[in-house]
Amino acid sequence: MEIEITEHAKERMEEYNVSEDLVKDTMHNPDSVTEGYGGRKIYQKKLNAYILRVIIEENKGIKRVITVYKVKSGRYEI
Repeated sequence: MEIEITEHAKERMEEYNVSEDLVKDTMHNPDSVTEGYGGRKIYQKKLNAYILRVIIEENKGIKRVITVYKVKSGRYEI
């Protein structure tokens, strides 16, 4: 499946110091996947004291990364 990263997601990756490899690893090997708003999926991976959340839309075999951010562990269940 093809992965496309939006400009917004790239900006957030830079802001949170998250590499493209880490985003792809989170999508391929998530600790959990939950349903998000409007049919989006939220891929989550534990990173020490944080959880990386990757929000995607899937359409016609393309996974489009909408946004990426880190939150403190405990804020969301995995």
